[in-house]
Amino acid sequence: MSNSNLEFLKKEDWWAVYIGIGLVLVALILYKMGLSINFIAVSPPKWESFSEVIDYFAGNGLKYVYLYLLFLVLFSISIKFMGFEITEFVKGFSILYLITIVVMVLGSSKVSEKYNLEPPLLALLLGLIVSNFFKLPKWLDTSFRTEFYIKTGIVLLGATLPFTLILKAGPIALFQATVISVLTWLTIFYTATRLFGLEKTFGATLGAGGSICGVSASIAVGGAVNAKKEHVSLSIALVTFFAVIMIFVLPFASKALGLPAGQAGAWIGSSEFADAAGLAAASTIGDEMAIKAFTLVKVIGRDIWIGIWCLILSLVAATKWEKRSHEASVSLKEIWVRFPKFVVGFFLATIIISLVDANLSAQTSKEILTPLVIKPIKTLRTWVFTFCFLSIGFTTRVRELLTFSWRPLGAFLIGVIVNVILGYTFSVKIFGDYWNKL
Repeated sequence: MSNSNLEFLKKEDWWAVYIGIGLVLVALILYKMGLSINFIAVSPPKWESFSEVIDYFAGNGLKYVYLYLLFLVLFSISIKFMGFEITEFVKGFSILYLITIVVMVLGSSKVSEKYNLEPPLLALLLGLIVSNFFKLPKWLDTSFRTEFYIKTGIVLLGATLPFTLILKAGPIALFQATVISVLTWLTIFYTATRLFGLEKTFGATLGAGGSICGVSASIAVGGAVNAKKEHVSLSIALVTFFAVIMIFVLPFASKALGLPAGQAGAWIGSSEFADAAGLAAASTIGDEMAIKAFTLVKVIGRDIWIGIWCLILSLVAATKWEKRSHEASVSLKEIWVRFPKFVVGFFLATIIISLVDANLSAQTSKEILTPLVIKPIKTLRTWVFTFCFLSIGFTTRVRELLTFSWRPLGAFLIGVIVNVILGYTFSVKIFGDYWNKL
């Protein structure tokens, strides 16, 4: 079997598409049969006393078993094809699922609601505490598939965003994200190379991590420009370190400034470095509009450019920096190779749901399609995102991140400051009215 065929079976991007679109199609098939996936798309209700929780699970516990089996089968099949140890994943995911239930129960309490402790934030905090104070077994890492969970969740997210909204907001999101990404990359690159004297390939890799899509961009661009492995690793460490910090800083700043949810989400989408971290930050705003705005800016505005960035920078590296054009593979095919395939799934999901919705009356859409299809998909999305946020926490060791030298740290920090200021300016001052009325 050719490498191109193997990509469809071994890449987590494609499996995120298969699982996400598969769940959407199953939901629609059941809907056409007069049924719903509500029986399995469950989540704990709001509660005040723990006796309410006990009573709830006494009547609904079996549904959580069915949901566990669904996720276990889907993720295990994909993990097997991707070449990971299936036994380790099953054990680790079982633990992850149980912890997710605990997190979602705690996040549904009135106390958590009072202090804005949303499940994503609780998941992240719990993971960080456990990973930094206790030594976890190495085999658990197989189940902490942060990128896989977030990509699957983003595909499901597409089914909850009307395609008309994407068409309406796309140009604004694309323009805002592109301008900010280019200016942030230039800031990091020239600061790294001119001010701190770092290699150009290193500066390009740092800039990509801080301006496009975090870890994925650091790896992709680092490979495209032939950056040293240690430079790619250092870029990943810096991206992760600042991404975790921004999970707390950006929502806190947004609330302190009294920003509407749409503006806050757009700011986070413009200023966070990784999809998973950004979604965690947007989720803590506590409003679906923040998640929508974040997705439009981050996924549509920034992530889709990664292939083109790799192509352009590989050309520059090969013809200008290295003067050895034969060592770099530069072709239009690189755009597709580097393109984040889960974005295809995101658009496909929103198109499928929008086509179904277009044939329904407004009342039928609101009273039948939304509760029977869209709402349960949102619930499944929440589960997958919580797996992701826990995985971020469980795999983030602060001590390991604090090993970078001051020169790349300085260049990246300056880029972070510029990025955050630009994100605020565009999201609040320039397009504030637009994001507020999204």
